[in-house]
Amino acid sequence: MAAKIPVTIITGFLGSGKTTLIRHLLQHNQGRRIAVLVNEFGELGIDGDLLRDCQVCDEEPGQTADESSANIVELTNGCLCCTVQEEFLPTMQELLKRRDRLDHILIETSGLALPKPLVQAFRWPEIRNAATVDGVVTVVDCEAVLTGALAHDPEAVAAQRQADPSLDHETPLEELFEDQLACADLVVLNKTDLVTADAVNQVVDRVQTELPRAVKLVQSDRGQLPADLLLGFNAAVEDNLEARPSHHDHEEDHDHDDEIDSTHVILNREFDPDTLRRSLEALVQSQEIYRIKGFVAVPQKPMRMVVQGVGSRFEQFYDRSWRPDEARQTRLVFIGRAVDAGAIAQQLAAI
Repeated sequence: MAAKIPVTIITGFLGSGKTTLIRHLLQHNQGRRIAVLVNEFGELGIDGDLLRDCQVCDEEPGQTADESSANIVELTNGCLCCTVQEEFLPTMQELLKRRDRLDHILIETSGLALPKPLVQAFRWPEIRNAATVDGVVTVVDCEAVLTGALAHDPEAVAAQRQADPSLDHETPLEELFEDQLACADLVVLNKTDLVTADAVNQVVDRVQTELPRAVKLVQSDRGQLPADLLLGFNAAVEDNLEARPSHHDHEEDHDHDDEIDSTHVILNREFDPDTLRRSLEALVQSQEIYRIKGFVAVPQKPMRMVVQGVGSRFEQFYDRSWRPDEARQTRLVFIGRAVDAGAIAQQLAAI
């Protein structure tokens, strides 16, 4: 029987840099044949497009562009940990039919997904004999942790919990952050270029308090880490889940905060980058928006602009030229708590 194909799960909070890390890994894959399963939160696939356009997906010998593009699979019909049986299982079964042509599979979870229910799926007979979880990599946005993006006042929450341990004062986002860390084989402290060395040490202290066992922490600037560091743990995580505690271990089902949702806009128009950025910053101030990402058509520019926002911090870059057969559309996804889609559409229409 052929050896099990190794699978690496890339998890992390919204905007931590998972897609950027995977994109770099694909561009520096050291000859590995890698398939990627992307779980987006919302119907508009942005991360999948970014990975398909990493400009290495059609370079494998003997593959056509269509065949190599099939190595990037999107699931946009809901959070992967909530739709394991309906979405993940049939998709993995299709990927495993091609395992003689693959060396590794990466799974990028949405920022709202719990890793443990996904790992548990690798115990199912339909998957267990063909694949194993090589390791779980959790990506942490250092600046977001420092600015309290995961909790408005972590110290106050901790004080309340110590005063009355019978009460649970953690927010759903805080629990998610802790569960993602607790399941990790490697923690990537990302975006260290945006904070000071002392600030990184603060994040290290915070993260280490959440880790139930010894786990290596590595620093990263824009996910630029070698493949050998991210792959090859041989952890067989599905056989070691007892050492990875979760807030949901004693629940039959788990629930996300029902108010966390997403909306998207598709506009057949172009935007000046600075004007659009100011408008997006205003939206973040007026609503509780955690994440903005998408593609923007810019006047007089032959290339597509990628915009990514985490809280009030934004970055943008041009990833590739617009293709002759595609519309120069602006497509943006907004993820947050009780997102007001009407107010977003109105604000962008006013630009």
